Amino acid sequence: CKHWVHRRCSGLTGSLNVVGFVCIKCVDGRERGGVRKEVEIDCEGKVECVGKFCYLGDVIGSGGGAEEASRARVRCAWAKFRELSPVLTARGASLKVKGKLYSTCVQCVMMYGSETWAMKVEDMQRLERAEKMMIRWMCGVTLKDRKGSDELRRRLGIKSVCDRVREGRLRWFGHVERKDEGDWVSACRDMTVVGEGDRGKGRGRKTWKECVMDDLRKTKLRREDAQDRDVWRSGILGNRPTRASAETRTLKR
Repeated sequence: CKHWVHRRCSGLTGSLNVVGFVCIKCVDGRERGGVRKEVEIDCEGKVECVGKFCYLGDVIGSGGGAEEASRARVRCAWAKFRELSPVLTARGASLKVKGKLYSTCVQCVMMYGSETWAMKVEDMQRLERAEKMMIRWMCGVTLKDRKGSDELRRRLGIKSVCDRVREGRLRWFGHVERKDEGDWVSACRDMTVVGEGDRGKGRGRKTWKECVMDDLRKTKLRREDAQDRDVWRSGILGNRPTRASAETRTLKR
């Protein structure tokens, strides 16, 4: 495309007189002005194979599941926690203010993208361990004080990361459930992937749908309840109204 190439961004070393170098604009297939052009890419060269990569802030691993994503979000949450540590760990500061700041700025970073994770028990435990360390630090207690995590959460006025992840997953499921049947997101929801070859020993990989079914059993919700936004929202928050009260509320409207 005959555009200028920045040495540090190009990754070149030594002389810039490299034969066969293709800049990012040529690989992307766009010239100045946003005009699309055909680009022939040499497929005979080596293609890097990675075990994980980051896409829109979410880390996707080659083995599937949410292990790599949960590890990345814990690192990001700790970075945000240390950034706000002058307020979150200040002595004499209000615990309620700390809880609101933690829930808004740190816990949301830890849960980013969790609506679509197929989480196993160890993935959730990873988030819970990080949160327990943070709330003990904010409250100024140690393990020797023998204070339960539930009591510390009540002092801070926050919900556990496990409950917040469940709420976000059910909220996203209800949003998808209310979509039209012809929508491509709705079609992918019930898609079954069939692999080739013999199945190995043990149970299969845990899917996102199994996580949603577990959440529905814990909240005592049904799939049909997603069509009623009020019933679904109340059920997610743990105070599910009866169907009679929902009908009464509709008549009052």
